[in-house]
Amino acid sequence: MKLTILGCYSATPRTFTNPTSQVLETKGHLFLIDCGEGTQVQLRKFKVKFSRINHIFISHLHGDHFFGLPGLVSTFRLLGRERELHIYGPKGIKEAITLLLKLGDSWTNFPLIFHELKSKDSEILLDDENIIIKTVPLYHRVYTNGFLFSEKPAARKLKIETVEKFGIDKSQYSAIKNGADGIQNDGNVIPNKDLTQAPPKPKSYAFCSDTVYNEEIVPLIHQVDTLYHESTFLQSEERLCAKTKHSTAQQAAKIAKKAEVNRLILGHYSTRYGSIELFRDEAKEIFPRVELADDGKSFEI
Repeated sequence: MKLTILGCYSATPRTFTNPTSQVLETKGHLFLIDCGEGTQVQLRKFKVKFSRINHIFISHLHGDHFFGLPGLVSTFRLLGRERELHIYGPKGIKEAITLLLKLGDSWTNFPLIFHELKSKDSEILLDDENIIIKTVPLYHRVYTNGFLFSEKPAARKLKIETVEKFGIDKSQYSAIKNGADGIQNDGNVIPNKDLTQAPPKPKSYAFCSDTVYNEEIVPLIHQVDTLYHESTFLQSEERLCAKTKHSTAQQAAKIAKKAEVNRLILGHYSTRYGSIELFRDEAKEIFPRVELADDGKSFEI
């Protein structure tokens, strides 16, 4: 998995910072997560091949998380896109996007498929042979979801030289990759562990967009490899969290600790602060493995 941050600051775009958007590349997929204003410019700036994007996940309908979507859809049309594009987001997103396209007489020449969300429980959005994607219900001022991306276990890898040494017929290769023992011509059974090696451990990534501190998400994101959790405020402004339904860096760290995640990435910083390093400093008082998102920064998961 590779995560590229396109924008990670709260509220309004500035000349040197951008609102929320990121790209997750895994198992042949390129997923766009949130699409704040300026996202398509950031995609070009950081040389992301956005023609590969077939699935877009929108956490909620605040402008700093989806105002870039109409422009991106329009650009896909201008570039002659033909493949279908799936958009997952709160109920109302279809009306918002299609109205702009209709008023501008610029309806797409490719299938635009909306998956509108309204459940307050976690649900599966995508499930193929390589990955499963679920919602993580969050608590913000409007209906909001985070998203959990979990790779599925890959098939075991054949030790080709060993398999050939035992004279195992190629017709058995597929079954052996999936855990079967090998059978020689004389009926002798060769244990699977002698013929294969374990694949890399499946990776997982949880994106928790705007939310007040909410321990109910802990079981859903338990032991993920990487957690992105909003951290709009420092402790000095904790009083604002209840009103705005946002979190502090320390609250994000508490969630990471309770969920026993491997790594925490902070983002969605308020621009009132002079340095984002302050967020890391406060979070590390509670959880040691903290990194800071920043525009253009990539993380290997």
